Amino acid sequence: MPRMPDLDKRAALLRSVVAYLEDNGVSDLSLAPMAEALGTSKRMLLYYFGDRGGLLAQALDAARPDAGGIFADVTTDAEFVDAARTLWRAISRGEQRRSVTVMLQVLSLASTDPDTYQQYARMTVEVMLDPITAALTSLGHPRSDARARATLVVSGLRGLCQDVLVTGQRARIDAAAELVIAAAVAAPR
Repeated sequence: MPRMPDLDKRAALLRSVVAYLEDNGVSDLSLAPMAEALGTSKRMLLYYFGDRGGLLAQALDAARPDAGGIFADVTTDAEFVDAARTLWRAISRGEQRRSVTVMLQVLSLASTDPDTYQQYARMTVEVMLDPITAALTSLGHPRSDARARATLVVSGLRGLCQDVLVTGQRARIDAAAELVIAAAVAAPR
């Protein structure tokens, strides 16, 4: 009978994998060098995460902010704005700030190597869009309009993350984030 995975060890290893990807990127991801750097074996990475793709998917999932939790109890436009600001702080200043660089790499690689990265990039976008769309729908926006507004939030804030990484002009970019967030709940013209 196979032994059951040690969930605490798996969780610690997953945190290490995320940190490794934040430091080393994903474009040249190879399990053997990663395992060596993490003080484990390739066999253990495969045991806990399946193949390379499974490892990447689980690392992306562990590294992203919980948009579902952030937008779960939104019932007013003001609460939506607060939730969107919480998301912006998480991805631009908070714990997930470093993992945004990994997400941006995956999204970029999906355009040049779609066979390898497209499914991860799509998942990265969808997992953020769905709860934001649901929140906007609960505020009375028709589903298609809510989806477009959620896209504005997700893609707008993601683009601003890239801008701050490149330029470091935080004040300008924070002001732009406020405009993106306000536009998401603004009345249609």
